[in-house]
Amino acid sequence: MGSKQIAQETFDEAVQENITEFEMEPEEAVREAVLQFESQGVDLSNIVKAVRPASENGQRQKHQILLTLESLAGAVAERDAARLPQALAALAAQCREQLALRCLAGRHGAYPAVLSACRLAMGDRQLLLQALGALAALLDGQPDLLDAAGRELLLRSLRERHQDAEVTLAGIRCVRHACLKHEHNRQALVRGGVLAVLTGAIARHGSAAELVRTAASALRVMTFDDDIRVPFGHAHDHAKMIVLENDGLRVLIEAAKAFTDNSVVLSELCATLARLSVRNEFCQEIVDLGGLNFMVTLLADCMEHPDVVRQVLGAIRAVAGNDDVKDAIVEAGATELIVLAISHHLGQPQICEQGCAALCMLALRKPENCSVIMEGGGALAALQAMKAHPGEVAVQKQACMLIRNLVSRSRELCGPILALGAEGLIAEARAAHRDCDDVARAALRDLGCKVELRELWTGQKGGLAQ
Repeated sequence: MGSKQIAQETFDEAVQENITEFEMEPEEAVREAVLQFESQGVDLSNIVKAVRPASENGQRQKHQILLTLESLAGAVAERDAARLPQALAALAAQCREQLALRCLAGRHGAYPAVLSACRLAMGDRQLLLQALGALAALLDGQPDLLDAAGRELLLRSLRERHQDAEVTLAGIRCVRHACLKHEHNRQALVRGGVLAVLTGAIARHGSAAELVRTAASALRVMTFDDDIRVPFGHAHDHAKMIVLENDGLRVLIEAAKAFTDNSVVLSELCATLARLSVRNEFCQEIVDLGGLNFMVTLLADCMEHPDVVRQVLGAIRAVAGNDDVKDAIVEAGATELIVLAISHHLGQPQICEQGCAALCMLALRKPENCSVIMEGGGALAALQAMKAHPGEVAVQKQACMLIRNLVSRSRELCGPILALGAEGLIAEARAAHRDCDDVARAALRDLGCKVELRELWTGQKGGLAQ
């Protein structure tokens, strides 16, 4: 992806030049313009790659989304409630088509127009739904657009319409889009009380599947540290606030009970619980509230759904950070299910990675669990994953760490694991992936294999050996 950028007008002019000067057909003119700019290293991800429609006099009109935006701005200026619904619906539909259209609208004043429409719609439920839908579509990939006035309006609409599941869902979608990769919005909305709004929405509308799923996802986004523009975020603090100040674990686990047959919702709840497992007592609370039972049941029932399996494995891996919970997980029969998940989805590198990582956590400092994992085929599954994904560093790394944990306090397992061909696979991982060097060397050492140690510094003048 190139780092250079151009304005939409520059691209449109190049397309028009191809049409008028070189007599190209419109579609060919667009393709040629794309090739021309990409060959120069220009990033066109935010550019609408289409020909503007021709008017009767032969001149090119504005892009359709800008015409829609003009209609919306006019309706807002005239406070014309009759025209607003159609204009908002059209803008939302066009924004959902692609990021480039959203960016074009955003650069031409769509945000203040939509925000004004939201203000006009506060007393009209149906119009507010459409205004929030347009706002969510516009903010998707453009969280920078949201300002203090927008955050205040969002929180106000969520509070005033908290009994309305549809409006609440529309508002939460706005919150989620505004907080992805945007630490400032996250912190500002948390200060404004959005965590209580989100957990309250789940508790209040516990039978509304899409609302529960979206609210859980929004809570999870609050625990992200994905904004490269800030040196550090408040992800850990937000996770603690969700649990300690908003009873988040109980709310999420109670919500799960209403969706025993809805793997999509349960998967999202698992993913959010994993993000909240940041302290020992939180992991234990998840077990005490019945969270582990629903995870194990979900893993058994949804083995054919890779996305669900991956999320559940991630959640089990997270709660296994507590040593007492490790035992509870093994006693619940999760070990066999994790091994089955790896074997059943051997072609899925993310499932192999999460499965090995979960077993790795269960084996850490737990010799009794190591025997259970070994007897259940855990080591064999990990080595099969290494064979299946030699180029996936994450899989190789987690498998090496699992092997190391299995034998570090259970030396009697070294022979059986070596008999499975572990030494060669670990040596290959070490040679192929620099990031695997430390964990692979530790695994080989604890297996009793000869390990060649590299001397990084001899004390002589000069830098470290590369």
